[in-house]
Amino acid sequence: MRKSQDRVLRVQAQLTDRDRLLLDWLSDHKVLTTFQISHALFGSLDFAQRRLLKLHQLGLVDRFRPLRAGGGSYPWHYVLDQIGAECVAATRDHTPPRAGQTVVRKRRLAASRTLDHLLGVNQFFTDLAGRARTAPQAQLERWWSEQRCAEPGAFDTTLLSPVRPDGHGVFSEGDRRVAFFAEFDSGLERPRVLLNKVSSYTVHAAMGGPAWPVLFWLPNTAQERALHDLLTGMRSPVPVATAARDSVPDGACAADAVWLVVGADDAPRRLLDLADLGEPAPDVDQIADLAWPTRIPTPSHPLTTHRPDDV
Repeated sequence: MRKSQDRVLRVQAQLTDRDRLLLDWLSDHKVLTTFQISHALFGSLDFAQRRLLKLHQLGLVDRFRPLRAGGGSYPWHYVLDQIGAECVAATRDHTPPRAGQTVVRKRRLAASRTLDHLLGVNQFFTDLAGRARTAPQAQLERWWSEQRCAEPGAFDTTLLSPVRPDGHGVFSEGDRRVAFFAEFDSGLERPRVLLNKVSSYTVHAAMGGPAWPVLFWLPNTAQERALHDLLTGMRSPVPVATAARDSVPDGACAADAVWLVVGADDAPRRLLDLADLGEPAPDVDQIADLAWPTRIPTPSHPLTTHRPDDV
């Protein structure tokens, strides 16, 4: 039997649903590390590494590994390669990028000064995806990038919103659902800048935009206290909650009871508990989005540890 001469058609038969979801993520969110992909989609580092190597050999993904300042290197950072970009374009009925455009995009990502911030945002969401993969009835129903959020009419066809969150998500478990805006701070933004962001969300809500909770994922408790002090007494229809990464217990993520609500003196709340503060979560079928699988299959083999140079 003669094989197809079209490389996208040849590779399509080798892709699993999980592979297709990963390619969609890399198209939308640009770059993911080995550990982020493994935790969000596989549960087994060994299996994830072997599958990523296969996708790399097929020309679907490419990878780079920055040097570590103190010696050694970081894990592999995966990006979409040309054939992967063509596969995604075919599923979305888009014009695929030219090969030269893909090369430029990969090089810019590897050299980007905002790479750490982008990886921090993606860590926030891949942790939620990992929780959804392992927790009964939990789902990450939506994960939008900053670019997707910035598209005109993203949240309302009549609204040109003044906000540009680092991400937007919808997380559910059982019959509970919360929609939220995510703001990741790598430690470089002053509290006053964060205060201005809250003001923008206030304007967004006044213009008719959804008043979903705004989540500030902050680097430390000192910055968290400073932001709470600035927001004390500020009136806004948009709920604001904060979490400091240096106080989040090992193994916990944004789904857990790590959120302090601005203006409230109660104990930290879970992500789903924040649904009681804002507007009801949207009907995700009414807004154009990727089709998310109900659950990602969990491999039966256990997590395998590897030397740092292998990941």
